[in-house]
Amino acid sequence: MNDMTPLSAPQPTARVRKPDWIRVKAPTSAGFANTRELMRSKSLTTVCEEAACPNIGECWSKKHATVMILGDTCTRACAFCNVKTGMPRAVDAMEPQNVADAAAQMGLQHIVVTSVDRDDLPDGGASQFVKVIQALRRTTPDTTIEILTPDFRNKVQSAVESIVEARPDVYNHNLETVPRLYPTIRPGARYYASLRLLESVKRHDPTIFTKSGIMLGLGEERLEAHQVMDDMRSADIDFLTMGQYLQPTPRHAKVAEFVTPKAFNAYAGIARAKGFLLVASSPLTRSSYHAGDDFARLRAAREAKLGTVAKGGAGERVVA
Repeated sequence: MNDMTPLSAPQPTARVRKPDWIRVKAPTSAGFANTRELMRSKSLTTVCEEAACPNIGECWSKKHATVMILGDTCTRACAFCNVKTGMPRAVDAMEPQNVADAAAQMGLQHIVVTSVDRDDLPDGGASQFVKVIQALRRTTPDTTIEILTPDFRNKVQSAVESIVEARPDVYNHNLETVPRLYPTIRPGARYYASLRLLESVKRHDPTIFTKSGIMLGLGEERLEAHQVMDDMRSADIDFLTMGQYLQPTPRHAKVAEFVTPKAFNAYAGIARAKGFLLVASSPLTRSSYHAGDDFARLRAAREAKLGTVAKGGAGERVVA
């Protein structure tokens, strides 16, 4: 499948009515408006808007935003994603400092930086992530940094090495769904390549937290989701997020199931038993939802685990 081709499968389908537990109020707060104005003034794009995140009202009212670098146009056409596909514009040389200035102006303690896929660039855009991290360290050194990168297809080793050397606090890359659904949901990516990317982060620097997430409700089977958890733990991933897939437009993949909050809780219990330091699992969970609070919990969980191991021996494990 040509990644530059606009979505052609699945065909348009009517969206299913959302259950009560997935509905959110339209954003109207002054904090929301202020955050939107700041992003506009710095010529910054946010995944909150581009991906039509249901939590945008809550997050923006609290001055939490996930900045999307490298433009607003992706070189791929995943069946779940609302970001537009096409030929992106040239990389903005001012973008790294603009991101840092916005973080400083908002007084952010924690920032999440993601990007579109840029298969057109020799390094997939890795150098722009490095420049953003460096600008943040210079401008607002107390802000902790979480990055959510694409898979850097065919460029993984050099791209990951350069970003790891810049030392983000959290390295996130989402697996998105179970391997069986990749051909239709994430056709431009490869499941095991994404796993190897996260594994390589830990190999280069074990102190960097790694994080990944999947969407539920795309047609995955329960045991398939459990296997993804096992694969993530084999790659030493610290933090797992699970949230409900929502169909952005009728042209995107339809919702196969609205997973109940009770089922999300059950998945979370299984994931914790498998040894993740932290698990976030609910219908409205997204990769960067409550990211700052989660980072504090992640550090505390590691410290507790290391303290227990030191006291009880190498065989002892703490389940977060």
